[in-house]
Amino acid sequence: MDKATRGSCLCGAVRFSVEGSFDAFYLCHCARCRKDSGSAHAANLFSGTARLHWLEGETDVRHFTLPGTSHARAFCATCGSALPRQLGPQMLMVPAGSLDDAPVLGPMAHICCDDRAGWDNDLHRLPQLPGLPG
Repeated sequence: MDKATRGSCLCGAVRFSVEGSFDAFYLCHCARCRKDSGSAHAANLFSGTARLHWLEGETDVRHFTLPGTSHARAFCATCGSALPRQLGPQMLMVPAGSLDDAPVLGPMAHICCDDRAGWDNDLHRLPQLPGLPG
């Protein structure tokens, strides 16, 4: 049996574990995922076999589906942190940033790059600081 991967929201009200392995890890640059993450891309892991277990705060989990689409997200009602959700009966999606344990699987691809933000180019060339600027 695979080791469970633990995760939580920023405020700690919601804690979960994922039992099983992840099949894919994508960095999605579509406009909807950028809005969800507030960043250049969303970083999400997917599994068709892993099981999600809410350890604490399941009643604090809220869901939003963009009207007229299948785009949805789960988040903590207190702090707004992105949380795992089922994409139909057989697919679990877990925001990588919600994990407390490092996933074994690393990112596999940037997806929806035709929709990438105009400022999201050559970011790897920027200086890398060990902490806050100052």
